[in-house]
Amino acid sequence: MPAASLPADEALRLRALHSTDLLDSAPEPAFDRITRLVARALGVPIALITLVDEKRQWFKSRVGVEVDHTPREQAFCAHAILETELLVVPDATADARFADNPLVTGAPDIRAYAGVPIRTRNGQAIGTLCALDSQPRFFTQEELDTLSDLAALAMKQVQMREAVERSRLEVDRSDAALRANAAQFEEMFDLASVGIAQVAPDGGWLTVNQALCRIVGYSPDELQRLTFQDITHPDELHADLDLMRQLQAGQISQYQIEKRYRRKDGQFIWIDLNLTRKSGEDGRLEYFISIIQDIDARKQTELALAALRRNLEETVRQRTEEVLGREAELRMVIENAYDAYVSTDEEGRVMTWNQQAESTFGWSAAEALGQPLENLIIPNGMRERHRQGMARYLRTGVEVALNKRLEVPAQRKDGTALVVELCATALHMCGRTTFSAFLHDITQRKAMEAEREREARRDALTGLLNRRAFTELLPQALARADRSGKPLALLFLDLDGFKAVNDTLGHEAGDELLRHAGAMLLQSVRQTDSVVRLAGDEFVVVLEDLSPGAADGHVVAEKILARLSAPLLLQHGQARVSASIGIAVYGPGSGQTPSALIHEADGWMYQAKQAGKSLVLPRQASCPETP
Repeated sequence: MPAASLPADEALRLRALHSTDLLDSAPEPAFDRITRLVARALGVPIALITLVDEKRQWFKSRVGVEVDHTPREQAFCAHAILETELLVVPDATADARFADNPLVTGAPDIRAYAGVPIRTRNGQAIGTLCALDSQPRFFTQEELDTLSDLAALAMKQVQMREAVERSRLEVDRSDAALRANAAQFEEMFDLASVGIAQVAPDGGWLTVNQALCRIVGYSPDELQRLTFQDITHPDELHADLDLMRQLQAGQISQYQIEKRYRRKDGQFIWIDLNLTRKSGEDGRLEYFISIIQDIDARKQTELALAALRRNLEETVRQRTEEVLGREAELRMVIENAYDAYVSTDEEGRVMTWNQQAESTFGWSAAEALGQPLENLIIPNGMRERHRQGMARYLRTGVEVALNKRLEVPAQRKDGTALVVELCATALHMCGRTTFSAFLHDITQRKAMEAEREREARRDALTGLLNRRAFTELLPQALARADRSGKPLALLFLDLDGFKAVNDTLGHEAGDELLRHAGAMLLQSVRQTDSVVRLAGDEFVVVLEDLSPGAADGHVVAEKILARLSAPLLLQHGQARVSASIGIAVYGPGSGQTPSALIHEADGWMYQAKQAGKSLVLPRQASCPETP
């Protein structure tokens, strides 16, 4: 059983873990709610919030296991904390890392595992939120998204614990230290991303930061004329006051509650409140420290999920009643369902077509009933495949597309395309087979996902490709060069004089200069070439399909150098910069790696810097010979 390697930041990670004071702490409802939600939402027997220390993984919250820890060398989570996002193991017995793990070969007989790292505010992975099954399974994307969302809630709890501890340490400093650091504390207080306030024993706001003002919509002066009771939702006020009385009496030292504040505009917003008692040296209560975090989006999502769950439960109830003869009630549920609902007979003719189906696909129920389904919503190129799939299922009973959640293309009455999430099933009654399907239009969601992916590959300042895009495009460009037999040139640029512009004209002028430099680079190359901003004032240009000898790369570099060297009138004054450019040429079939090519171009650029800047090196690029 291979043990997981240690993270590169193991010492920092362990310090961060111990600083949370979570290890060997008592159970907390905030964490236990999350593991219960994981178990219910993913349908797994085991759900854990783990903390990985030097020799063990300890369970802060657990569902489905009795022990509170296991050795680190047996821990799946010791592998998960090495990941940037999720670790998913569909079948542990088929994975060399875990096949002989005692937790797999013996109780609790782990087969499937999905874990998301839980990180501190500084990014150290101290543990995971994980779901485990005793049967092999492939977690759906929706299940993994749900696990990630709940892991984000657990991580917020950990990070809030850090913030509360940090605030408590600040409050407990000596008066002399507080006076010496008053200005710095005030700046941190005001720039914090969460709401922070000092609250009087009677509930009045003593000091508030800007984040809290943004959350509730009041100015500091307006808040100081109110109490927290004035803006707390009546339904949550009694529980809040009861906890505060316990805090005042010293029965507890702090408490955490989720409740609603009424904003200045009258709207209610969900917040997460953590209240800590601040006592003087004589032990008497001086004031409370409030940490307030806006969780309205998360709560609305939870409420929406709860509503969806209730709707699904109601749908199941209605379907059961239909089997018992309450057909009319089921038709009402289907007719008003959020998703399009369609049923067909064995020949594929439409039997049921609800209102959402009318809205989604543009066909009225009168038009759709009795028509072959493929003529209504299935694109031309997929109709024959649909017919063959239905015939194969009726002949063999082998399921391919049934009882799964699939994303498939569809079309509307007007011919426009859309993408739907399809969940179809077959029902066998009285010797006949009918097919039922729920279809949900996810066209907009897929478009948003594609847009987010595009934005992730673009530099926000210049609009050029970014480092992530570069790491993908360069290997592809080298492969194209090998196929075409034409050389490729990599230009590595660093602006000369950029720091002086930043220092004399300011960072806004520097940003304007970087945008101008990006535009100049794009104007100097072909549309088939690629321009990338790596970081700061460093750029790379990938030139493909060059002539033998690769003199083209040197010509482009000189053109870029001439354009960048021209004086530039910026909004804040005139600037003059140049560039040091290094060129590396890739010979088709040479086998040179992307990192080696980058290193070579970077080396030439550095030599250009050392040789006096505003240079292109080597003086005349040459193409390595093709093997």
